[in-house]
Amino acid sequence: MTQTSLPVLVTGASRGLGAGYALALARRGFHVIAVARTVGGLEDLDDRIQAAGGSATLAPLDITDAGAMQHLCRQTHDRWGRLHAWVHTAIHASPLTPAPSIDDKDWARAVAINADATRRLIVYVAPLLGRDGRAVFFNDPNASGKFFGAYGATKAAQMVLARSWAAESARIGPQVAIQTPAPMATATRARFYPGEDRAALAHAGDEGERLCAAWLAG
Repeated sequence: MTQTSLPVLVTGASRGLGAGYALALARRGFHVIAVARTVGGLEDLDDRIQAAGGSATLAPLDITDAGAMQHLCRQTHDRWGRLHAWVHTAIHASPLTPAPSIDDKDWARAVAINADATRRLIVYVAPLLGRDGRAVFFNDPNASGKFFGAYGATKAAQMVLARSWAAESARIGPQVAIQTPAPMATATRARFYPGEDRAALAHAGDEGERLCAAWLAG
């Protein structure tokens, strides 16, 4: 299998870091399987990937839909036999709120996306990666402090899952990495810091390129 046909799954690919990472992978000759709920964002990503001479398969799915994600993994196996890598950027940015005021629906959504879906996807994707595949997750060192209860707790749960998998597979594979992006001018960050000077923040496309290069070189 040549690099130009190696499939890479990117969850949360329609915008922000996910879109930047997906484009960086496509520029390097990988076939991107782009998963996100936002069809318009996926189509825009596909346009940019094609303009860069790359290729993509668009999968407008909700990662919390277990049946849909199982079906996607089955289709991936039937078409390619395996995945070369998985890049997990999907995240739910819960509204900032005092801990005693966390809304049940906001909490449930954060748990469903940030923790439950991550655990489930590890179960589904690990067999496709095998021993030689690679996976990458993204830490957020600022996901703590006052008002970050829902997001911080569920992001921490995601990181514990990722670090546990990384330790378990260190000798037998797949290779599991955790990267820390620089603060970026994304919609997620804007929800947390609405008055911030965005000119001082990294562009998600540039950060995706930087992190992708570092990950593949590691």
